[in-house]
Amino acid sequence: MASENLKVLIVEDEADIQQLLSFHFQQGGYRVEVCGNGAEGLKKARERKPDLIVLDLMLPGMDGFEVCRALKGAAETRAIPVIMLTAKGEEIDKVVGFELGADDYLTKPFSPRELLLRAKAVLRRTQKTEGAEESQQIRFGELLLDLSRHKVWLAGKEVELTAIEFKLLRYLLETKGRVQTRDTLLDKVWGYDAYVTTRTVDTHVKRLREKLGKFENYIETVRGIGYRFAEKA
Repeated sequence: MASENLKVLIVEDEADIQQLLSFHFQQGGYRVEVCGNGAEGLKKARERKPDLIVLDLMLPGMDGFEVCRALKGAAETRAIPVIMLTAKGEEIDKVVGFELGADDYLTKPFSPRELLLRAKAVLRRTQKTEGAEESQQIRFGELLLDLSRHKVWLAGKEVELTAIEFKLLRYLLETKGRVQTRDTLLDKVWGYDAYVTTRTVDTHVKRLREKLGKFENYIETVRGIGYRFAEKA
């Protein structure tokens, strides 16, 4: 995928890292814009509609989690892929980031070359779905997924899902009746380059079931293997 004319917004408060990332993205053929705090980053994301956002977690004022939550909670910016950067390596930060809809996560220090490779992978995954979801809906019993608007209704009531929960539910529903291993779900929903563990899958399935309420049995556990979406409602 050519990077020419693709816009990258870098939200990072450390000047040396700003310069380093700007240089490497520009060398890769991207158009780059930089800002140093979360509120400004959110404002520019809404105004500029970049193709990718590289978002530091530890920002003055509004942190990266808050920015990501706001981006993924608004229809106008929900589809913009986000790669989060952090000096922390704890898995809980990754889990929270992915729950909020981050598409990938890198722990400092990292190689700029690795970031560019991750960026290409995220953009490739994102663009594969463009144009394929114009007015598509998936129905299963009392469940309705609107793919173009990333919305879910259950028994006529809207269910609030994170971006990752939506992707997980969609993939399970599209492969209903077939057992999906945790590794397969990591690959198809998160992408292996996201570097999360199989425990993350279990955590998200648990929360997804909680949101499905009395319809939680739509997602079946296949002990020792993974999960399967029920074949019949």
